Amino acid sequence: MLHVAVLLTAEPEGDAPGARRLLSGALARTFADWRRLRGDDPYAATRAELCAAFARSAWRPHTRPRPDAGVLGRLSPQERLVIVLRVYEGVAEEQAAALLGVPPERVRAVCHRAVAALRVRGAHDGPTGRAA
Repeated sequence: MLHVAVLLTAEPEGDAPGARRLLSGALARTFADWRRLRGDDPYAATRAELCAAFARSAWRPHTRPRPDAGVLGRLSPQERLVIVLRVYEGVAEEQAAALLGVPPERVRAVCHRAVAALRVRGAHDGPTGRAA
């Protein structure tokens, strides 16, 4: 889960206070709702809380890509969220759409746009992931 939070925040893995804060809040909310969850998957519930918390915080004006953010740091927060859900977590398109509260076509479009942006940027980058 921490790695998912690090990918979402695009912070360096060794120094990720925002990712740790985001995950702590998601775990606390999942624990608070534990009785309501009953037989549901706690990992999925925590992932949903994590994504919702990231979505709430990511669209604030102070969130700008850091120079050491890596490849995903160059994507918009929405693109990063969809890529992490679809590619890293392997969440189905319909589930990701329900989790984000958007139609599946929107998830598909954002995913395609993000992958295209990563390919274009990757073609211009050197082996270190920085512009050549």
